[in-house]
Amino acid sequence: MALSQGLYQKQLQKLSPQQIQLMKLLQIPTVQLEERIKEEMEENPALEPGEEGHEDEYDESKDEFKETEEEEFELDGSTDEYENIDISEYVSDGDDEIGDYKLRDENYPELDDGRVIPIKVEMGFNELMLEQLSMLNLDEHEQKVAEQLLGSLDDDGYLRRDIIAIVDDLAFRQNIISTEEEVAKLILQIQQFDPPGVAARNLQECLLLQLERKLSDGIHVQTAMKVLEKYFDEFTKKHYEKIQRGLGLSDEQLKEAINQIVKLNPKPGGNIGDSHKGETYITPDFFILNNNGKLELTLNSKNAPDLRISEGFKEMLKDYDRGSKRDKRQKEAVLFIKQKIDAAKWFIDAIKQRHNTLMNTMEAIMTYQYDFFVSGDVTEMRPMILKDIAEKTYLDISTVSRVANSKFVQTEFGTYRLKFFFSESLQTDSGEEVSTREVKKILSDLIEGENKKRPLSDERLTELLIEKKYNIARRTVAKYREQLNISVARLRKEL
Repeated sequence: MALSQGLYQKQLQKLSPQQIQLMKLLQIPTVQLEERIKEEMEENPALEPGEEGHEDEYDESKDEFKETEEEEFELDGSTDEYENIDISEYVSDGDDEIGDYKLRDENYPELDDGRVIPIKVEMGFNELMLEQLSMLNLDEHEQKVAEQLLGSLDDDGYLRRDIIAIVDDLAFRQNIISTEEEVAKLILQIQQFDPPGVAARNLQECLLLQLERKLSDGIHVQTAMKVLEKYFDEFTKKHYEKIQRGLGLSDEQLKEAINQIVKLNPKPGGNIGDSHKGETYITPDFFILNNNGKLELTLNSKNAPDLRISEGFKEMLKDYDRGSKRDKRQKEAVLFIKQKIDAAKWFIDAIKQRHNTLMNTMEAIMTYQYDFFVSGDVTEMRPMILKDIAEKTYLDISTVSRVANSKFVQTEFGTYRLKFFFSESLQTDSGEEVSTREVKKILSDLIEGENKKRPLSDERLTELLIEKKYNIARRTVAKYREQLNISVARLRKEL
């Protein structure tokens, strides 16, 4: 096999440490920025909280520690750290595509009109379970087995692992010998915990556990239990006629039984704090105030903390400059000091750039969607993709995406995700482009106002939208309906 040499040109995209720092900071929401700053100050003693009005006196141009000396006593890895970095994580994002880029989704509850719901979690699900476990009179062995069971519950409060698998885990991972009978007995005890339905193996068992707690409420609860025990599949598919015939129920009896079931909670662990998601009160990144028709934008003050370089570190450099004897150890020490000061300067600059980028991006969004921010009417929203804002701000599309991710704006109409304001366009019969948000709002209103005994099919919804001059296909209506988490007509039908 012959080897050959040749010259080749290759384009490489490399990011400086400052660019990487800024990209990471842009994706952090306000609520996490303070923690990120604390981490940086712990790692870098040259960075410290500043005082309002304080001017940094450090002037790099006056530094007598020359570049040649830095190179001579360079610390290991100080120049190569970012040479071969993979930038793929910085130039692609998320799952939800908006126009020409993607936006990640966030785990915050959202209303139909796009507003997010502030949440405060006082106690996490695991903490609640452990607190109730402590009230049982268990010996040390049973306690460990029960703790293993609680650790096997998923986020919704279900125990979806097989008992034999839990027994094996106890034996191989904790050297605890147990039996399937013992585990099953403890599961029954845990199923008596609050909220009702926890530790169920499936949805059917979860709902039945909740109904068992309500048996004293009357005959309708007993009927509901029979429906779930004998006709669970038919219930999930809304084949009510078959249930009615099988149990010999009148229309009223069936209706009351179903009313009992639909009030139950299919995710008993989902309404309680999730330590993995870190749910808390939503902290808006921006505030928009309508001052007599003039929109005023402000950034949450926590996004612009006052930071400065440590006076002590600057004094150490001055002491070095005043000294006459400079041995290798002193030069290595001062190089370390300079690196910490440089890192502090980079971080301060990145925070300032973050502030400017956030403001410029949000101001462009506010201007683009001015009619919505004045009226709060979703139908007033214009089609807007990431490229539109990138062109107005002269920022890269990926930068706009980072600003839109995990960020919230508080208006007089509620708090919204920034990604809510991005949408594709749809043409009307007249050729006018409208936001898909507008179409979804009208679609939602049509379904909300339908006769629930005769819900509108996707074909009929398409006809109604076309009558309103929206040029739309049935498959698009079905896609929008699914995005709105609305079931098909058959499953929306009420008795």
